[in-house]
Amino acid sequence: MDFRQDENEIRETRSYRVSRRGRALAGALALLTLGACGSLRNPPPKDPDDLADYKAANDPYEPVNRKMYNLQMWAYHKVLRPVGKAWIWAIPKPVRHSIANVNETWREPAVFFSDVGAGKPRRAGDAFMRFAINMSAGVAGFFDVAGLVGYKQHETDPGLTLGTWGVAGGPYLFVPFVGPTNIRDGVGYGISQGLTPINYVPRGYDLLTFNWAYNVAGTMEGYASSIDQIDHLEQDSLDPYSYIRSAWQQNRQSQIDTIKSDDRATVPDWYN
Repeated sequence: MDFRQDENEIRETRSYRVSRRGRALAGALALLTLGACGSLRNPPPKDPDDLADYKAANDPYEPVNRKMYNLQMWAYHKVLRPVGKAWIWAIPKPVRHSIANVNETWREPAVFFSDVGAGKPRRAGDAFMRFAINMSAGVAGFFDVAGLVGYKQHETDPGLTLGTWGVAGGPYLFVPFVGPTNIRDGVGYGISQGLTPINYVPRGYDLLTFNWAYNVAGTMEGYASSIDQIDHLEQDSLDPYSYIRSAWQQNRQSQIDTIKSDDRATVPDWYN
């Protein structure tokens, strides 16, 4: 199955990483999990065919990862899904779109520096323009004006940049309330937090309240917008855990390949 062919399927995997702020803890949580659960590592099989599948899955800690996935889904059905449904009912759709736009806009500096690190000045320029336009004309990011004038949102983060450098991801990990990750991406998302300006909001002047509102509302919107995809996934997939793992890995590799192959000229199209 080619995960790159369907944006809706990509959104399914993104539902398990809705809180980007939590990714700052992913690497530490993953290391602690592995240290505590080393006995739950799956040994490599001896059969050549099984060994090939084992290497392709890149999931030596599958027993503990499945336990973490089950914990996440228990919380989803008991708490997150009902709260997400209430959020959808209570918050008008235009407001929810604005919340999503704010989250994307305030991440643009991290996208910009990640694109610079990947050696992609055109992508970095697009991210810079998105931040500048949406923070001004878009009223602090509530409206995606940049998208309307041709600067479409794109995904780049430090984990993807490390991937373009050839840094291996390491074993697949599932961290509760963070979702699919690996050691490289856990470190990358920690770096991303240092590049996100909202994390430096000072105390006072009600700005700290805005910071909390930004994080809570963004997390709620992420879960709420993913409910349909998660429900369909559970209904249609024989093994949702394996599907999510494969989809997430394919999506991350697809994003790395997209960045590496983006050789557009630095000068925007309208200038030529």
